[in-house]
Amino acid sequence: MGARVAVAGASGYAGGELLRLLAGHPDLELAAVTADSKAGQPIGIVHPQLAGLPALAGRPFDGTDPGLIAGCDLVFLALPAGQSAPLASQLPEATRIVDLGADFRLADPAAWARYYGGPHPGRWVCGLPELPGARARIRAATRVAAPGCYATAAIIALAPLLAAGLAEPDDLVIVAASGTSGAGRAAKPELLGSEVMGSVSAYQVAGAHRHTPEIEQALGEAIADAGEAAGPGETRTGAGAGPGGARRAPRVTISFTPLLAPMPRGILATCTARLAPGWPDRPGGPPAATARLRDALAAAYASEPFVCLLPEGSWPATASVGGSNAVHLQAAADAHAGRAVAVAAIDNLGKGAAGQAIQNANLMLGLPETAGLTTYGVAP
Repeated sequence: MGARVAVAGASGYAGGELLRLLAGHPDLELAAVTADSKAGQPIGIVHPQLAGLPALAGRPFDGTDPGLIAGCDLVFLALPAGQSAPLASQLPEATRIVDLGADFRLADPAAWARYYGGPHPGRWVCGLPELPGARARIRAATRVAAPGCYATAAIIALAPLLAAGLAEPDDLVIVAASGTSGAGRAAKPELLGSEVMGSVSAYQVAGAHRHTPEIEQALGEAIADAGEAAGPGETRTGAGAGPGGARRAPRVTISFTPLLAPMPRGILATCTARLAPGWPDRPGGPPAATARLRDALAAAYASEPFVCLLPEGSWPATASVGGSNAVHLQAAADAHAGRAVAVAAIDNLGKGAAGQAIQNANLMLGLPETAGLTTYGVAP
């Protein structure tokens, strides 16, 4: 018998993906499945993809009762923004929680108020294991906040380049296309098939998307961590000394434009940053600059089980990572514009949500990090 886990908010797309992955997990036992909006309905009716699992398909959703999930070893919260904090406050402190929602991602109360409104719930440990030092923090935590889907792709693409001082942090441009499942399962006119098919559209532009402060926060911390790791006498572009010699990160500024693409799942994030002074005009020119960018990604993710730096000249595609917990990466120097270009592809329901949540749970429960997950996509 494995660790007993619960999924609260299991009727949505991320919740359904969690149930699919948990059904094949060798070390986790699904003890409770809740969804207030679908309480009493069979799981297999709400999630037809699970109809072939008799033990799960006929099981009805329970209402979200804190008492029902409090006795579990770990609870996944797959709830809309603003709903995780009230439920988490009713669970014992010893109960491990992985929140797939936004409630505990931001450290700055002002940023929370601007993008979400209401009282700031606080911040939990960031559940992106690939960031330096994050894995140890996740293992030691009882409360972990998984980053958003767009944020995951952009942070993984840019953090090593900024930390290595190869790109400037004050001029970052991210254009990322997402499948429609990223908008959730609620009925919305703009998500109707006749609106989406054959069309790509921008939304929440000009800094309006809620993942903007989350990306800036994580990238700023990555630069600060790199500065702290620099030895005596070392300097890194973007990391300066603060009062008393403490390292501090400069302001990170991104221009983020999300796009809605006519596909059910997947994210392709194209991220650019101004190259650090002197690049690509140093010896070797653009090829050398591209090699430096790729070397930084390779060094950062050499031992990461879910991050794949593609061969030079091969660019990520969402179809290659569908159904997996993988991240496909590529980078190059744009000599004409003097910019670094880094592209990441993920499955927004996999590494961008349910897969990453299980990766965190594995760490928190002392299980193999890759248990129940795959790096192999389903294509075409």
